[in-house]
Amino acid sequence: MQRVRDLVAGNFQSGLDGSGVTIAVLDTGMSGHPDLMGRAVCFRDFVGHRNLIYDNNGHGTHICGILCGSGRLSAGQYRGMAPGAKLVVGKVLDEKGDGCTETMLEGLNWVLQMKGKYRIKILNISIGIGDLDEWEKERALRDKIEEVWESGILVVCAAGNKGPGDNTISSVGRSIRVVTVGCHDGSYAKNQSGRCETYSGRGISGSPVRKPDLVAPGTDIVSCNANYRGFTGKNKNAYIAKSGTSMATPVVSGAAALVFQKYPDMTNEKCKQKLQFSATDLGIPWNQQGWGMLNVERLLL
Repeated sequence: MQRVRDLVAGNFQSGLDGSGVTIAVLDTGMSGHPDLMGRAVCFRDFVGHRNLIYDNNGHGTHICGILCGSGRLSAGQYRGMAPGAKLVVGKVLDEKGDGCTETMLEGLNWVLQMKGKYRIKILNISIGIGDLDEWEKERALRDKIEEVWESGILVVCAAGNKGPGDNTISSVGRSIRVVTVGCHDGSYAKNQSGRCETYSGRGISGSPVRKPDLVAPGTDIVSCNANYRGFTGKNKNAYIAKSGTSMATPVVSGAAALVFQKYPDMTNEKCKQKLQFSATDLGIPWNQQGWGMLNVERLLL
């Protein structure tokens, strides 16, 4: 199982922890996991319309842990990429991890409304949205995501898990106004048939546009378990390993938070270029790796 801090040790050596940076997350919500205590500054439930923060699926909690978990229940062993960052969390998916275009659009509009109040710099979308049945809905979703980008927020999207066929990237991930993250684990799990690079969404072969934009580890990533309490009320099974481009995406979003901490006036466009140009070329096709593997050490130079 992979620990985030082992994958990108350079960020912890840099002295940066994402302090002063706010990341918006649209997902299944967030639980009250001790590692995430004090991280969320705002929560909105677009599914069940509850007031208290919660996660009845677990996906969103895992994502939030990768972003900025403190590692409290593991003595720091399983802390996230940017443990000093804050979160604005929107629940747009239900207990099964399902959602609809209308709810997602509500969440995106809400992020735009909250941008100024909470100084949101990054939006993490670890949702592999495939081709929608209605073209108008797909276009509306993509237009709204591009509006979020044009507002100055770095939008980081999962490439989706429909690969390895050609042009299998998530619908919203095809936009040039997002950072699209695919999955590759380098030498980890290279002989494992279920490693996420084997199903990570891919771009169009031969296209001059590199999609995904870059790749990051996403197999067996250990992060916060929403169902961490046992029957006695004591902390039990505080962490869980999950795989997919959903997990690779917050690795990149967390790295971007470190960049914005170091360079607070950097634009989202410049940050995207920095993520791309600092990546390590893996020597595989562009439609699989984009510009290459996330390289945090180079990114923070």
